[in-house]
Amino acid sequence: MGRGYIVDDAVKEYLSKLCDQHAVPVTGLLIGQSLPQRDFVVLAARTPDRGDSTSAAGGSLDKEWVTEHARQVSRMLPGGVSVLGVFIITDSDDKETLTTLRQLAFAVDKLISSDCLWTPADDDVTDWVTLHVNPKTRKTVCRTFDVKDPKSAAKPADWKYQASMCSSWSTVSCSLNMDMLVPLTGSRASTETMEANLKEGLQEWAQQIHTAVCLIDGKKLPKELELNAGQKKIKKQTFTAQLLISPVEKSSINPVQRCEGSLWLGGAVHSRAYLHSNRLKAGLIEKLLKRDVLSTVATRAQLLLEDLQQSETESRGSGTHRQHTEQFIFPCRIFFPLRESRPVCVCDYRFSDEDQSELTDRLKEMLDIDALEEDLITNQETQSEIVEEEVPAEPAAETVEAPQQKRKNYAGVAMATAVALLATAASMLYLNDV
Repeated sequence: MGRGYIVDDAVKEYLSKLCDQHAVPVTGLLIGQSLPQRDFVVLAARTPDRGDSTSAAGGSLDKEWVTEHARQVSRMLPGGVSVLGVFIITDSDDKETLTTLRQLAFAVDKLISSDCLWTPADDDVTDWVTLHVNPKTRKTVCRTFDVKDPKSAAKPADWKYQASMCSSWSTVSCSLNMDMLVPLTGSRASTETMEANLKEGLQEWAQQIHTAVCLIDGKKLPKELELNAGQKKIKKQTFTAQLLISPVEKSSINPVQRCEGSLWLGGAVHSRAYLHSNRLKAGLIEKLLKRDVLSTVATRAQLLLEDLQQSETESRGSGTHRQHTEQFIFPCRIFFPLRESRPVCVCDYRFSDEDQSELTDRLKEMLDIDALEEDLITNQETQSEIVEEEVPAEPAAETVEAPQQKRKNYAGVAMATAVALLATAASMLYLNDV
């Protein structure tokens, strides 16, 4: 027997609206939570129109555009919520459509997985759902593919709608303090150097997160413990978690490397995960929360690097050069509830120079959600005040001075040139050229 998907009624209404309002074919993403026992779909989001459309004539699909949309959407999903598969609305031949859906599912999974900082667990579900909707008959055909098996064949799956499915989800939140130093070993503190070294540093930090001790409501709980065991009725709950990270032991035999700079990320990050309240186990809470911590930090870093790369390209064209000291603010995390008075949210990231209207526009473009500015949850992370400091051209041989409790002293990093500062869930990047 195939997998079973419990789908929020709002998804049914959304797909029906797409059948009525858009010319076929229409593609999009299916978003929710996939568990070993059962899968839950909470949202469907169509692929946005490409302004400079380069798709081939005859209504063929732009697979590259579909997969890039999936990558952008995956950044906007908190812990426990992910892209589960793809849908297509078309009256084309079923065999041809199945081939298209299979190609999309494998391509989307490959791109999203390449950005992950964690190793898949043995109990992770590798089946992706594909849904074919005929706009004339409204008939739906649901199948799954094991995206980790290149030879995987289509399997039938059960697709059932359920009213108010999002109302029984539980929330777990965590505030994590970061303190990570990343040396820049390239020839100069360029964006390419920062990206390569930061990726390596984040991989090492991810191992710390993986081995961190997770406390749920102040207690270390057995992984198999069901937090809602004995309850007659499944209901939403709220949990607070803590991640206790052990410091990294530095080896005395590590080789000395010449570095042109360093990045320091420090401060607090807000993390959040959502779980369907059916058989809510402590181990699952811990896994999904840790993955959200890794995902939100990696996403912010990537967004900032993309912004810096664009600025670097523009500065080359204008003939300007980087200063000895530069500071950039990492984007803050903003949440938006999917349904009124229901716990499940999506998220986005706002740079300091962005208005809330830009967030609502992005939610509309990426997730096809009509969001109001007053519904945005913006108080989970606060923007920190930037502290300006003049950096000496030739720092002392053993230490680098710290500005007003915002930076640590790092002995033996005489060539440190860049410091990234996360402060109270906002981030600043200091870049000092040697």
